[in-house]
Amino acid sequence: MKLVRRETVRMYSVPFRNEKVSQLISWYVETLQKCIDIIWEGIEWRYDFKNYRKRRCLKVKVPVLPKNSRFKRELRDRLMKENPYAAHWVDAVIRTAYSILESWRKRYLKGRAKKCKPRVKRRFARCKITLMKVDYEREVIRITLKPYEYVEIPFGNSWFAKQGRVKGCTIGEVVLKDDRVLIPFKKFETVSINGAIGWDCNELTIDGFSPSIGFIKVDLKPLISMRIKEEEKLRKIRSIASKRLKNGKKMVKEYSRKWRNRCRDFERKLTVQLSNLFPGRVFGFEKLNKESMFKNKSKKLRKRIARVSWRNIVRELKQRVIVREVDPRDTSKTCSRCGFKVKDLRGRVFRCPRCGLVLDRQKNACVNIYLKMMGFPHNYDWWERIVKPLLNQELWLGVTLIGRTPRIYPAMKAELKAMNPKRLADQNTQLSIKIHQP
Repeated sequence: MKLVRRETVRMYSVPFRNEKVSQLISWYVETLQKCIDIIWEGIEWRYDFKNYRKRRCLKVKVPVLPKNSRFKRELRDRLMKENPYAAHWVDAVIRTAYSILESWRKRYLKGRAKKCKPRVKRRFARCKITLMKVDYEREVIRITLKPYEYVEIPFGNSWFAKQGRVKGCTIGEVVLKDDRVLIPFKKFETVSINGAIGWDCNELTIDGFSPSIGFIKVDLKPLISMRIKEEEKLRKIRSIASKRLKNGKKMVKEYSRKWRNRCRDFERKLTVQLSNLFPGRVFGFEKLNKESMFKNKSKKLRKRIARVSWRNIVRELKQRVIVREVDPRDTSKTCSRCGFKVKDLRGRVFRCPRCGLVLDRQKNACVNIYLKMMGFPHNYDWWERIVKPLLNQELWLGVTLIGRTPRIYPAMKAELKAMNPKRLADQNTQLSIKIHQP
């Protein structure tokens, strides 16, 4: 057992409307766009043949942002001339502008963004810590707008405060909106690590492996079916709204938001139940990039890939457990017993021409992810001693949205058969996770 100290951050929103805050947001967005324009004019484009030849970036000319102290001082003095608020709001604008341009630069070098200046489309204002003062006893946040002019935002009557979810947490930089305030709550927790699980993300399942549990199979068919229904209904609504309704775009937008929230709710409940079922374990996932999967694929296959939301599941899990992401290269093509890489991989069965291993492709991949996460090399003796006895031991997980406490079914006394998670869900809908362990 190993103790690890980790930081958990949760964002909650508090409804809040104020005319002065709306005026601040209008000035903030206008000044932020002006700051981005000034920094964009100072960008220097340089040739970077070294990284281009090593395939570290897709662009020959690399943008370099001006970050010297002289440029930043002149930029601050220029923005301060038209600043009716406290001076720290200008510093918040400059920092937000640099973070937006840094994000654009990373996406541009990877080929995900075009060579065009970012535009601020959403209304928001990010508040610095120096502009805030938190009274944890009264549960009130005081934000400075101008010298000797403040706004107090209470959060004690909110549902998350009454349930004790933010007890012992510290508050970070808040984000102001026209109708609400986003408050991040930070907390350090000491977690005991009892093991690790390597997860392989597939189209219909998420397969895992752990030496203490065996192989795990999580069913994603309910999520995929929800997305397929969403696509079909959205297609019908768009065809009807474009011909008959005046507010067709608004109707389509509201309906898509409703279905998107429903899918996110499923993903959130799935991650909560997985964290409750496997406490104290490190979850290892591949750092997948959907955009690279879309290249040289048919339209039908691209639609199937787009329906799966692996990044959303990993993002939700990061808020509850410790997650480590590994390089996804050759996880399915590498033999988990001897480490031989197969050039052409076809079908659902992996066959190693060197050692003769015949194994399910998904099981082979999750063992490789576990080895990468733990930093272990491929070992023939370890595979025969640890993995081989667990090949027939598999947990089947089917998730229902009713109930919260996970329970485990006992092993069957008769013949060992793999059971469909949907049948388990039909037997008792009050169980949040239905498991069969043959």
